[in-house]
Amino acid sequence: MNLWLRLIWVLLTAKGRGHLDIPREASSLFFRVWPHDLDISIHMNNGRYLTMMDLGRLDFMVRSGLWRQVLNHRWTPIASAVTIRFQRELRPFQKFRLETRLLCWDEALVVMEQTFVIVGGKRDGQVAARALFKGGLYDRKEKKFVEVSRLMALLGVYEVSPPSTPEVEAFLHADDRLKQVGRVTT
Repeated sequence: MNLWLRLIWVLLTAKGRGHLDIPREASSLFFRVWPHDLDISIHMNNGRYLTMMDLGRLDFMVRSGLWRQVLNHRWTPIASAVTIRFQRELRPFQKFRLETRLLCWDEALVVMEQTFVIVGGKRDGQVAARALFKGGLYDRKEKKFVEVSRLMALLGVYEVSPPSTPEVEAFLHADDRLKQVGRVTT
């Protein structure tokens, strides 16, 4: 139930956080670690980070105006790959900020960075975790990912992708290697 409440909160408060100018602006959401977010080590469960990241990407889509297009066309958001690096634990009742930004894109997929930043206390401003996400919007009717240039045009954005960083290149290379290993040959 707690995740539904957070989801509803993100949707209801999105307008108050203002429109996002993509690709330049990042989404910022503020949360607190509640007891139902904890694992047996009494810090935020690693799976909860991925769930919170979904909320960050939803906020990004809603505030950029992309969510309206997703609903109109019945596109499905698809996560293709995620890597996360945990740096500091988030303890019970700790406040944190989740920042979601678009880093780069190709024809059909985007790469986003999502960062969990501690808010308050002696660790204020320290990064708790940083993740890279690769995904896109899938058109089930056409059975393919929607071209990113089309998505950008729908939002009035006509920019080319910034160059990918060495970290993004390493992430994409690792993802490609895993994809190759997972392919069944006949």
